[in-house]
Amino acid sequence: MSLRVLVVEDERLVADMVRLNLEHAGFVVIHVEDGEAALVAAEGEIDLVVLDVMLPGIDGLEVARRLRGGGSRVPILMLTARGEVPARVAGLDAGADDYLTKPFAMPELVARVKALTRRSEVAPRVATRREVRVGPWHVNFDTREASRLGAAKIVLTETEAALLELFAAHPGEVLGRADILEMAWGMDRSPTERTVDNYVMRLRKFFEEDVNEPVHFLTLRGVGYRFVP
Repeated sequence: MSLRVLVVEDERLVADMVRLNLEHAGFVVIHVEDGEAALVAAEGEIDLVVLDVMLPGIDGLEVARRLRGGGSRVPILMLTARGEVPARVAGLDAGADDYLTKPFAMPELVARVKALTRRSEVAPRVATRREVRVGPWHVNFDTREASRLGAAKIVLTETEAALLELFAAHPGEVLGRADILEMAWGMDRSPTERTVDNYVMRLRKFFEEDVNEPVHFLTLRGVGYRFVP
């Protein structure tokens, strides 16, 4: 059964090119042009969202926030015309799993979509535990929910959960950034080692009492990271 990709893009030429390339790669594409329509379409059976940041009405960042706030764990690939680090971090913080800066090559977009849709298959191969404790937090990888007494539940994105599950499979071990990329992101190496750093920081924001003095996600400068439950 073909995977269904929701493309949220108001530039008709870009949307048509994305649709044609994804359909050629075997995906079923649903296209909408604004944030309100995206939220409605996302209530259906969707396997991945390609989401432009600059949209009429509700922008892409707010769409991502509302999807995550409503408990959706669908992978989100954010498209942005701004390649600066703050813009990319804003997309990741809103709940995106990956980002692509315009203008982009269509083969790269298709490769990133394939990588994100593979993520649910990659994660079980790199971890043997379906739950883990991080300090007072209990994380269930089947639901991607983290909970603790006296705090609201956290719903992790697919990428956040895949990275945490990788760490959980190797407690106390030193993992290099390149190794993390290969094991958590698969052989498609479109993300960079800086992407790993950004996602580790996101996990710290969720689970560390003080992100400046982490006790669970430790940095080994020039080497990589070590996870201490």
